[in-house]
Amino acid sequence: MDSDCFSQNQLVDLCRRMIAFYEGDPKRIHHFLKVHSFARLIGIGEGLDDVSLFLLEAAAYTHDIGIRPAEEKYGRCDGTLQEQEGPIVAQQMLSDLGFENYMIERICYLIGHHHTYSNIDGLDYQILIEADFLVNLYEDRMGEQQKQNVYRNIFRTKTGRELFEQMYGRKEE
Repeated sequence: MDSDCFSQNQLVDLCRRMIAFYEGDPKRIHHFLKVHSFARLIGIGEGLDDVSLFLLEAAAYTHDIGIRPAEEKYGRCDGTLQEQEGPIVAQQMLSDLGFENYMIERICYLIGHHHTYSNIDGLDYQILIEADFLVNLYEDRMGEQQKQNVYRNIFRTKTGRELFEQMYGRKEE
């Protein structure tokens, strides 16, 4: 791990900045902390290299950063608006925290696509989506048929599938 490019301190600072960003909104804070935990767990389980894991963790902390600006601008925060508004806010935050430009680019790409489930172009992207679903299935109290569909259509990593099965039971293919 090249300490000049990135550090665990940057992730800690980013997490603290996101907590401040969602000050007074513990539900959203808990959400991104849980998504981060699952993303890190899956990323390690799938053998991501240090740089990819770092980018995944940063994206997991910030994946829903577009919710608040979307609500302020449009009075709603559907997935499309989150993807549209998130990268703008994240880019400034990540830049302020000293993230390298190539890192900001990938993190913002992931933020801008985390509700798009086609043309997944990397393991980090796949893992972020799986981690978000592991949390959303519980938080949104999705029914058994929805869970079955999500498992079949979304989960691709061995670690993500194992976590899904441990949390929600084995699903038929």
